[in-house]
Amino acid sequence: MSATPKQPIDQLAVNTIRMLSMDAVQQANSGHPGTPIALAPLVYTIWQEFLRYDPADPIWPDRDRFVLSAGHACMVLYSILHLTGVKQVKDETQVLAEPAVPLEQIKRFRQVESRTPGHPEYRLTGGVETTTGPLGQGCGNSVGMAIAGKWLAATYNRPDFELFNYNVYVVASDGDMMEGISGEAASLAGHLKLDNLCWFYDNNHITIEGKTSLAFSEDVGTRFQGYGWNVLHVTNAEDRAAIAQAIRTFQQTRGRPTLVIVDSHIAYGVPGKQDTAAAHGEPLGEEAVRAGKKFYGWPEDAKFLVPDGVYEHFQQGIGKRGKELRDASVALFQRYRAKHPDLAGQLERMQKRQLPDGWDRNVPTFPADAKGKATRDSGGEVLNAFAKNIPWLIGGSADLAPSTKTLIKGAPDFEADSYAGRNFHFGIREHTMGAILNGLSLSKVRPYGATFLIFTDYMKNPLRLAALMEVPTLYVYTHDSIGLGEDGPTHQSIEQLATMRAIPYFITLRPADANEVAEAWRYTLEQTRHPAALVLTRQPVPTFDRTKYAAASGLRKGAYVMGDAPGGKPDVILMGTGSEVQLCVGAYEKLTAEGVKARVVSMPSWDVFENQPQAYRDSVFLPGVTARVAVEAAAELGWSKYVGPTGTVICMRTFGMSGPYKDVLKHFGFTVEHVYNAAKEQLQRVKR
Repeated sequence: MSATPKQPIDQLAVNTIRMLSMDAVQQANSGHPGTPIALAPLVYTIWQEFLRYDPADPIWPDRDRFVLSAGHACMVLYSILHLTGVKQVKDETQVLAEPAVPLEQIKRFRQVESRTPGHPEYRLTGGVETTTGPLGQGCGNSVGMAIAGKWLAATYNRPDFELFNYNVYVVASDGDMMEGISGEAASLAGHLKLDNLCWFYDNNHITIEGKTSLAFSEDVGTRFQGYGWNVLHVTNAEDRAAIAQAIRTFQQTRGRPTLVIVDSHIAYGVPGKQDTAAAHGEPLGEEAVRAGKKFYGWPEDAKFLVPDGVYEHFQQGIGKRGKELRDASVALFQRYRAKHPDLAGQLERMQKRQLPDGWDRNVPTFPADAKGKATRDSGGEVLNAFAKNIPWLIGGSADLAPSTKTLIKGAPDFEADSYAGRNFHFGIREHTMGAILNGLSLSKVRPYGATFLIFTDYMKNPLRLAALMEVPTLYVYTHDSIGLGEDGPTHQSIEQLATMRAIPYFITLRPADANEVAEAWRYTLEQTRHPAALVLTRQPVPTFDRTKYAAASGLRKGAYVMGDAPGGKPDVILMGTGSEVQLCVGAYEKLTAEGVKARVVSMPSWDVFENQPQAYRDSVFLPGVTARVAVEAAAELGWSKYVGPTGTVICMRTFGMSGPYKDVLKHFGFTVEHVYNAAKEQLQRVKR
């Protein structure tokens, strides 16, 4: 080992963070070294002096959360995880004996199958609270975590039993502040008076293209004051005493979140690289690394050096403090369990993503009804049945609860100073609603959020990140097609289903009737690693006679045979999703009456179906039957896999139009007669 630099232990620890970050980026020849160098004093102060966090138990429920929304600066996080000895976590619930980021993983920064990827990833690396990368997402997640903290405290704390009182600390960049999602998130956090939330804005005036003045000149502090935040200013990122005072002020502030603006210099102390865009987006270069080490009094030839005493320093700081806090919390919970066993049981199940006993009792079944009801309406009934049985099922909508039917009846609203409510009002903020839901899901409650399907366009990043993190966030999307009618093409979804179906590990469910809706809710609530979208109609659809057609439980396999030809030997297969299944059923009945051997398949989820064994998939879509018709009031993309090269797809190839929904559907060919004729044409093709 190279000689230990002669520096005060605090400064030695800060500089160790810097040097590990610098060396890792340089060895990878890829990454963002400037911000980790600049933010080392800030991150050190938060972790070593203030964070309620036990490195030996990084999933302790009442731990403070540290979110690096500026995910490109991940080496500062990996360095602190390494130095503090944070343990690795398996499957969210099991703490392993091994460190999350051993020194070997620092050396493997940005390499294939390392635990130190180019942006932090939840599940992959213990101590990473959320996957950050797309700027602003961590900010949105942090609001969800802060909301969860308030809700858990209001719901489960009891006199003499303060189980939940954690804070959420966030490091955000200039880029986070520019992205609109952070403004949405900050606006809602201020409205809700989330005083357990503290953002540190790294005000370094540098982005990849150069100075932020190229495109950004607003007064961020004034903006946040307008949001209702307490705004503090640390004028020198090297001033750990000022940072500590700002954190103490945050901890004493009540009734509003805190923004700490921290003025920093990117690649501080590195000659020729300080305050340059190059230091933000690319390695410093060997000569600059040596110059930087010289500036910090570091052995210039040392690589990945952790000087004597640094590990022990962190063990005596956050390690000792965190263990004491965590041990006290565990002991408190044992006493809580003795006095409040039912509530303790709920918390234990919640942390393991388990459901209560009897969680699906009294879920309605719906009688056959030719007139039927909109699946958004049956969805509301089913939601409320499950909400009675699952106390931590909570959620709301982006100002559309009357339309999405997603209010939990009889439950209070979640509001500032009234944090036990189960109904959330996200306002017209779809993007941040998605990120907040992910923050709630990461906190182990079961959240749902609702809006119109068309507005998934605002939410793509949160959907994708929920799937990447494998957290079971639930999205309820209504007004799912041109069937919404008069609102016209700006609100009528065409390509959104294809977009969601393209996301790995994401489940898209478009149920055909009320009983499929009940099964869809049941199936999604059972998920522990997959986010899901329930895609529901505004217009009524018939409730099928399940004594005549197959049980709706077939939904659990993604696609199933609803009605079939004698002996299961059809000549033509009709398939559809959601509201268009009724058209397939109508055509099936007409064909069957004429003696045609037909099969009708309800296909609510391509994603679920594709995970079934090949034998089952072949039993639904018989390989020898090439006469096929698919019906969906959305884009054609993807249907060729199921109809084959010669089948017919009745779909949308343009945008929709405004008009009464029945007229709009008829105009675009979504009628029983059209499906029937397409089936006859397919039969004629095969005969020829």
